[in-house]
Amino acid sequence: VVTERTQMAMPETQIGLFPDVGGGYFLSRCPGNTGEYLALTGQLLRGAESLAVGLADVCIDSQALSALWDGLQSKQWKHGDDVVTWVKEQATNVPGSPAWLNAHIDTIFRLPTVNQMVDALGQMVLNEPEGWAADTLKALRQRSPLLLAVSLEQIRRGRTMGLSDELRMERDMVRHCFHADHLFRRGAQTDTAEGIRALVIDKDRQPKWIPATIEEITPDMVQPFFLSPWPTALH
Repeated sequence: VVTERTQMAMPETQIGLFPDVGGGYFLSRCPGNTGEYLALTGQLLRGAESLAVGLADVCIDSQALSALWDGLQSKQWKHGDDVVTWVKEQATNVPGSPAWLNAHIDTIFRLPTVNQMVDALGQMVLNEPEGWAADTLKALRQRSPLLLAVSLEQIRRGRTMGLSDELRMERDMVRHCFHADHLFRRGAQTDTAEGIRALVIDKDRQPKWIPATIEEITPDMVQPFFLSPWPTALH
């Protein structure tokens, strides 16, 4: 259940991280390639927009929320399906598709690599300097290039995983975020620590990503994030 004031986002690539806490599972199950778009850009979802991408089932007016909770407590429920049906009956009439849910999302975000995505967006911007493509390209250029590529791989892998396996994968990934031994970086030298510094601690919003550009990312930088540092029995 969301309200029309609910705000939902997975902005982790802005701080050199990936969509965690099951983000790779839930986002990978959004319609088409919307999950890749949300994971990489960190697009903010407001209220009913969550319905459009399958991340909520019902939108309720904020003023009706207290009555909803009271109703759930006061009724005698025989079946779980009865609860779901009743809650949906309280749903607010929701608007159509949000403006950011562009028809080009699937075309761009189904491409194999982030590099190819920014190239395709760049071609679109040549024909239309302002609008969705320009805004999306700008957003991607501000994120950690390395964690964009890692997040894309996470979503693609998560699409064929159960939730428990996806969560174990995330546990491996976050270990590598702070102990990127294959890149000879640890702690404060990592993109994750640098992103937190720039956006949360110093708030200068000027992170120094390494590598600095999407074009510099190679598969050898990305794949080790998905190698578990623990034996299966000890995970």
